[in-house]
Amino acid sequence: MKGVTLKKLLLGAAVLIASAVLFAGCGKKEEKEASGEAAPAAAEQQAVTVKIGATPVPHVEILEFAKPILAEQGVNLEIITFTDYVQPNLALDKGELDANYFQHFPYLESFSADHGLSLRATAKVHIEPMGFYSAKVKSIAEVEDNAVIAIPNDPTNGGRALALLEKAGLIKLADGAGIKATVQDITENPKNITVKALDAAQLPRVLEDAAGAVINTNFALEAGLNPSKDALIIEDKDSPYSNILVVKAERANEEALVKLAEVLASPEVKAFIEEKYQGAIVPAQEVIR
Repeated sequence: MKGVTLKKLLLGAAVLIASAVLFAGCGKKEEKEASGEAAPAAAEQQAVTVKIGATPVPHVEILEFAKPILAEQGVNLEIITFTDYVQPNLALDKGELDANYFQHFPYLESFSADHGLSLRATAKVHIEPMGFYSAKVKSIAEVEDNAVIAIPNDPTNGGRALALLEKAGLIKLADGAGIKATVQDITENPKNITVKALDAAQLPRVLEDAAGAVINTNFALEAGLNPSKDALIIEDKDSPYSNILVVKAERANEEALVKLAEVLASPEVKAFIEEKYQGAIVPAQEVIR
C-alpha cells in the first residue's frame, strides 16, 4: 500500500509540474502576442509568393530593386531568369510563372496570336531604344557595298530593326510593311546589303564578323555596350515599344499581381531606372487597367 501511495504522490506531482509549465508557456505566448513579438511570424504566413520570368538586363535588375518594396507589402517575388524570348510566355501560359517581364506590346500581341495565348499587359515599365552597332565602321556612311548586317529573327523586332535601317538610309521598305516587315519587303537596297536574321541574344557576338547589327538594348547592355554612346543610330526616345509586365488575362485582378504592377509603375522604380541607366533605358511608368 505504501508503494501505491508513493506512486500516486509522484504522479500527482508530475501532473502539477506539467500544468505549471503549460500555463507558464501560455502566459509567455500571450505576452509576446500582446507586445507584438508574434507579428513577424504572422506576416511570413500571410506573404504571397509571385514567380516572375525575366531576361537579365535590365529586367532582372529592375525586379531586384522592386523586390524589397514588394516584401513590405506582403509579396515575395521569386525571379526566374530566361535568356530567350519564347519560353517566358509559354511558361506563363502553362502556369509555371505568375507573370513575366521581358517584352514589348507588339511582340506580346504577335506571339499571343501565333500561339493562341490569353495574356495581358498590366503595367508599362521602360523603353529600350533599339540601336545599330558596329565594330568595323564609325558612322552609317562608312557601311560598304555588299556589307552584311544582322537583325533579330523574331517578327516584331526584325521589322523594328528594318525600320531603323530604313531610317538610316540603308534600305527602303514597301509602303505599309509596318512592324512585321521582313527582308522580302525591302524595295530599295542601294548598297546591296545582305540582311541576316539571327537569334537576338547572339547579335553582339557577330559584331566582329558583320559590318554591324541592330541589337535590342537589353542584349547590348549585357555585352557591355553603351547605347547612348556606342550606337551609330538609335530609335527616338518616344519609341512605342514599352517593355511591359504581363500576366494571364484571367488573373490580372489578383491582389498580389496588382501590387506588382503598381510597384513597377511607381516613382521609386522610375528614379532607379533614370539613375542606373543614364538614358540607355527610358522609364515609361504606367499601370494598365
